[in-house]
Amino acid sequence: MTASPVRPLVVLDCDSTTIQDEVIELLADVAGTRELVAEVTERAMRGELDFAESLRERVATLVGTPESVFEDAYRRVRPSPGVHELIAEVHARGGSVGVVSGGFHEVLDPLAADLNLDLWRANRLEVADGLLTGRVSGDIVDARAKAEALREWAAATGTPLTATVAIGDGANDLLMMEIAGLSVAFNAKPIVRERADVSVEQDLSLVIPLLDRLRVEAAE
Repeated sequence: MTASPVRPLVVLDCDSTTIQDEVIELLADVAGTRELVAEVTERAMRGELDFAESLRERVATLVGTPESVFEDAYRRVRPSPGVHELIAEVHARGGSVGVVSGGFHEVLDPLAADLNLDLWRANRLEVADGLLTGRVSGDIVDARAKAEALREWAAATGTPLTATVAIGDGANDLLMMEIAGLSVAFNAKPIVRERADVSVEQDLSLVIPLLDRLRVEAAE
Protein backbone atom coordinates (compact mmCIF):
# COMPACT_ATOMS: atom_id res chain seq x y z
CA MET A 1 0.00 0.00 0.00
CA THR A 2 1.16 3.53 -0.75
CA ALA A 3 -0.21 6.85 0.37
CA SER A 4 -2.11 8.72 -2.32
CA PRO A 5 -2.01 12.53 -2.43
CA VAL A 6 -4.59 13.80 0.00
CA ARG A 7 -7.29 16.13 -1.28
CA PRO A 8 -8.79 17.19 2.03
CA LEU A 9 -12.32 18.22 2.87
CA VAL A 10 -12.23 20.80 5.65
CA VAL A 11 -15.57 21.58 7.30
CA LEU A 12 -15.77 24.51 9.69
CA ASP A 13 -18.41 25.78 12.04
CA CYS A 14 -19.28 29.39 11.21
CA ASP A 15 -19.88 31.57 14.27
CA SER A 16 -16.80 32.04 16.48
CA THR A 17 -14.84 29.76 14.14
CA THR A 18 -14.91 30.89 10.50
CA ILE A 19 -15.82 34.32 11.79
CA GLN A 20 -15.09 35.97 15.12
CA ASP A 21 -18.72 36.87 15.72
CA GLU A 22 -21.99 35.24 16.71
CA VAL A 23 -24.37 36.38 13.96
CA ILE A 24 -27.45 36.01 16.16
CA GLU A 25 -25.87 38.57 18.50
CA LEU A 26 -25.19 40.98 15.64
CA LEU A 27 -28.84 40.69 14.65
CA ALA A 28 -29.92 41.11 18.27
CA ASP A 29 -27.99 44.40 18.47
CA VAL A 30 -30.58 45.89 16.14
CA ALA A 31 -33.49 44.25 17.96
CA GLY A 32 -32.17 45.47 21.32
CA THR A 33 -31.96 41.95 22.77
CA ARG A 34 -28.21 41.23 22.61
CA GLU A 35 -27.70 40.71 26.34
CA LEU A 36 -30.44 38.09 26.52
CA VAL A 37 -29.30 36.38 23.34
CA ALA A 38 -25.65 36.29 24.42
CA GLU A 39 -26.55 34.58 27.70
CA VAL A 40 -28.60 31.89 25.94
CA THR A 41 -25.86 31.41 23.33
CA GLU A 42 -23.23 30.86 25.99
CA ARG A 43 -25.33 28.26 27.80
CA ALA A 44 -26.03 26.42 24.55
CA MET A 45 -22.35 26.39 23.55
CA ARG A 46 -21.46 24.87 26.93
CA GLY A 47 -23.94 22.08 26.24
CA GLU A 48 -26.34 23.17 28.99
CA LEU A 49 -29.28 23.74 26.63
CA ASP A 50 -30.73 21.85 23.69
CA PHE A 51 -29.47 23.73 20.65
CA ALA A 52 -32.73 23.72 18.67
CA GLU A 53 -34.75 25.08 21.56
CA SER A 54 -32.11 27.65 22.42
CA LEU A 55 -32.04 28.81 18.79
CA ARG A 56 -35.81 29.20 18.70
CA GLU A 57 -35.66 31.16 21.95
CA ARG A 58 -33.03 33.53 20.59
CA VAL A 59 -34.70 33.97 17.20
CA ALA A 60 -38.01 34.79 18.88
CA THR A 61 -36.41 37.95 20.28
CA LEU A 62 -35.93 39.24 16.73
CA VAL A 63 -39.64 39.44 15.88
CA GLY A 64 -40.53 42.65 14.04
CA THR A 65 -36.94 43.48 13.05
CA PRO A 66 -36.63 44.79 9.44
CA GLU A 67 -34.96 42.35 7.04
CA SER A 68 -32.37 45.04 6.28
CA VAL A 69 -30.75 43.78 9.48
CA PHE A 70 -29.01 41.07 7.43
CA GLU A 71 -26.99 43.56 5.43
CA ASP A 72 -26.24 45.58 8.54
CA ALA A 73 -25.01 42.45 10.34
CA TYR A 74 -22.86 41.28 7.44
CA ARG A 75 -21.01 44.60 7.31
CA ARG A 76 -19.87 43.93 10.89
CA VAL A 77 -18.77 40.31 10.35
CA ARG A 78 -15.04 39.77 11.03
CA PRO A 79 -13.43 36.72 9.40
CA SER A 80 -11.18 34.86 11.81
CA PRO A 81 -7.43 35.38 11.41
CA GLY A 82 -5.92 32.81 9.07
CA VAL A 83 -9.17 31.66 7.47
CA HIS A 84 -8.24 33.01 4.03
CA GLU A 85 -4.85 31.30 4.20
CA LEU A 86 -6.40 27.99 5.29
CA ILE A 87 -8.95 28.03 2.47
CA ALA A 88 -6.29 28.89 -0.11
CA GLU A 89 -4.08 26.03 1.08
CA VAL A 90 -6.90 23.47 0.97
CA HIS A 91 -7.72 24.57 -2.56
CA ALA A 92 -4.02 24.39 -3.51
CA ARG A 93 -4.09 20.75 -2.41
CA GLY A 94 -7.10 20.08 -4.62
CA GLY A 95 -9.46 19.89 -1.66
CA SER A 96 -12.74 21.52 -0.69
CA VAL A 97 -13.87 23.77 2.15
CA GLY A 98 -17.35 23.76 3.63
CA VAL A 99 -18.99 25.77 6.38
CA VAL A 100 -21.96 24.39 8.25
CA SER A 101 -23.69 26.79 10.57
CA GLY A 102 -26.27 26.92 13.30
CA GLY A 103 -26.56 30.51 12.13
CA PHE A 104 -28.29 31.84 9.05
CA HIS A 105 -28.04 31.65 5.25
CA GLU A 106 -28.92 35.32 5.00
CA VAL A 107 -25.45 36.15 6.32
CA LEU A 108 -23.58 32.98 5.36
CA ASP A 109 -24.42 33.30 1.64
CA PRO A 110 -22.47 36.54 1.08
CA LEU A 111 -19.71 35.26 3.36
CA ALA A 112 -19.40 32.10 1.26
CA ALA A 113 -18.94 34.20 -1.87
CA ASP A 114 -16.33 36.43 -0.24
CA LEU A 115 -14.35 33.51 1.20
CA ASN A 116 -14.62 31.34 -1.93
CA LEU A 117 -16.24 28.46 -0.06
CA ASP A 118 -17.16 25.32 -1.97
CA LEU A 119 -20.02 24.17 0.26
CA TRP A 120 -22.16 25.76 2.95
CA ARG A 121 -25.36 25.14 4.89
CA ALA A 122 -27.25 27.07 7.56
CA ASN A 123 -30.67 27.91 8.93
CA ARG A 124 -33.06 30.37 7.35
CA LEU A 125 -35.01 33.07 9.14
CA GLU A 126 -38.65 33.52 8.24
CA VAL A 127 -39.56 36.95 6.85
CA ALA A 128 -43.04 38.32 6.16
CA ASP A 129 -43.80 41.77 4.75
CA GLY A 130 -40.17 42.79 5.15
CA LEU A 131 -40.02 41.93 8.85
CA LEU A 132 -38.58 38.97 10.75
CA THR A 133 -41.32 36.82 12.22
CA GLY A 134 -39.19 35.50 15.06
CA ARG A 135 -39.25 32.00 13.62
CA VAL A 136 -36.81 29.72 11.78
CA SER A 137 -37.95 28.47 8.39
CA GLY A 138 -37.51 24.72 7.79
CA ASP A 139 -35.43 22.20 9.69
CA ILE A 140 -32.89 23.51 12.17
CA VAL A 141 -29.19 22.86 11.52
CA ASP A 142 -28.22 21.24 14.81
CA ALA A 143 -25.37 18.93 15.84
CA ARG A 144 -26.80 15.96 13.96
CA ALA A 145 -27.35 18.02 10.82
CA LYS A 146 -23.75 19.23 10.95
CA ALA A 147 -22.49 15.64 11.09
CA GLU A 148 -24.79 14.67 8.22
CA ALA A 149 -23.47 17.59 6.16
CA LEU A 150 -19.89 16.42 6.64
CA ARG A 151 -20.79 12.89 5.55
CA GLU A 152 -22.81 14.16 2.57
CA TRP A 153 -20.08 16.53 1.40
CA ALA A 154 -17.42 13.85 1.80
CA ALA A 155 -19.45 11.55 -0.45
CA ALA A 156 -20.16 14.31 -2.97
CA THR A 157 -16.48 15.27 -3.26
CA GLY A 158 -15.22 11.68 -3.21
CA THR A 159 -13.29 12.31 0.00
CA PRO A 160 -12.73 9.43 2.44
CA LEU A 161 -13.68 10.34 5.99
CA THR A 162 -10.03 9.78 6.91
CA ALA A 163 -9.20 12.82 4.77
CA THR A 164 -11.76 15.11 6.41
CA VAL A 165 -11.13 17.77 9.02
CA ALA A 166 -13.84 19.23 11.27
CA ILE A 167 -13.16 22.51 13.05
CA GLY A 168 -15.43 23.94 15.71
CA ASP A 169 -15.69 25.66 19.07
CA GLY A 170 -18.90 24.53 20.75
CA ALA A 171 -20.84 21.48 21.90
CA ASN A 172 -22.94 21.67 18.76
CA ASP A 173 -19.85 20.72 16.72
CA LEU A 174 -18.94 17.54 18.60
CA LEU A 175 -20.85 15.03 16.45
CA MET A 176 -19.24 16.17 13.20
CA MET A 177 -15.87 16.25 14.93
CA GLU A 178 -16.32 12.64 16.07
CA ILE A 179 -16.69 11.31 12.52
CA ALA A 180 -13.97 13.42 10.86
CA GLY A 181 -10.52 12.06 10.23
CA LEU A 182 -9.10 14.93 12.27
CA SER A 183 -10.99 17.11 14.74
CA VAL A 184 -9.72 20.56 15.65
CA ALA A 185 -10.98 22.69 18.52
CA PHE A 186 -10.64 26.38 17.71
CA ASN A 187 -10.91 28.96 20.52
CA ALA A 188 -13.14 26.28 21.97
CA LYS A 189 -15.18 25.59 25.06
CA PRO A 190 -13.55 23.14 27.53
CA ILE A 191 -15.77 20.20 26.54
CA VAL A 192 -14.66 20.60 22.90
CA ARG A 193 -10.98 20.96 23.73
CA GLU A 194 -11.17 17.78 25.79
CA ARG A 195 -12.64 15.71 22.95
CA ALA A 196 -10.81 17.14 19.94
CA ASP A 197 -7.67 15.60 18.47
CA VAL A 198 -5.97 19.00 18.42
CA SER A 199 -6.69 22.41 19.92
CA VAL A 200 -5.55 25.69 18.34
CA GLU A 201 -6.13 29.29 19.32
CA GLN A 202 -6.56 32.62 17.52
CA ASP A 203 -5.23 31.75 14.04
CA LEU A 204 -6.83 29.25 11.66
CA SER A 205 -3.69 29.10 9.53
CA LEU A 206 -2.26 26.96 12.35
CA VAL A 207 -4.45 24.17 10.95
CA ILE A 208 -2.43 24.11 7.71
CA PRO A 209 0.46 21.96 9.03
CA LEU A 210 -2.11 19.54 10.46
CA LEU A 211 -3.31 18.72 6.95
CA ASP A 212 -0.12 16.69 6.52
CA ARG A 213 -1.42 14.27 9.13
CA LEU A 214 -4.20 13.15 6.80
CA ARG A 215 -3.56 9.88 5.02
CA VAL A 216 -5.42 8.05 2.29
CA GLU A 217 -4.16 4.55 1.59
CA ALA A 218 -4.30 3.28 -1.98
CA ALA A 219 -3.19 0.02 -3.51
CA GLU A 220 0.15 0.05 -5.30
